[in-house]
Amino acid sequence: MSTILMETKSTEKLIYQQEDDIDSTKLHCETLEAHNTTLCVENIRLKFEIEKAKEEFEELLTKISVYREKIEAHAKMFLEADSKLPVMSELSEKQQMVKMLKEKKEELMHDLQNPEGKIIKQVQRKIARLEEEISTIKQSIIAKNDMLEEEKKSHVKLRKDIAVQNKRCDAILKRLHCQLNKVQSSKRQWYWNIQQMEKDAAKLRKRLGIAE
Repeated sequence: MSTILMETKSTEKLIYQQEDDIDSTKLHCETLEAHNTTLCVENIRLKFEIEKAKEEFEELLTKISVYREKIEAHAKMFLEADSKLPVMSELSEKQQMVKMLKEKKEELMHDLQNPEGKIIKQVQRKIARLEEEISTIKQSIIAKNDMLEEEKKSHVKLRKDIAVQNKRCDAILKRLHCQLNKVQSSKRQWYWNIQQMEKDAAKLRKRLGIAE
């Protein structure tokens, strides 16, 4: 009998405990439901705010797109206006020239790295042509040097001949001077002799009484 009572009390205690657990669970469920309701309301509010923000963002994007189109139109207009300026035209030409020079440089660098490249072949041909010209010039210089040596020899011989002729002319001049001096001396002697003869003739005429 006592055992039955103890089991009954134990069962009742267990039932009370389970009822307390059920009440606690219900309370917790109600709290969760209230929190869930609050979250649902908050989610709905956030959804409306998100939709509103999305609409505002789309409006802002539309305004930005319109503003961008206006900016692009203005930029295009300014670029067209600038492109018509002499400075911009010259700048564009310089940029094109720089681009062309860069491309030419890259082409040349690529060609220079290729042993069979066009530039290497051109340089080799130029070197060969220059070597031929140098060889021709050297041969011409040698021939001209030979001619110069011959000319020098001729000039030496000519100077010797001129020196000989000068000596001969000097000797002839000396002889001519001597002959001239002799002639002048003879002339003076003849002139003196004539004067003496005239004086003697005058004396004779005077002695003879012959009028002049």
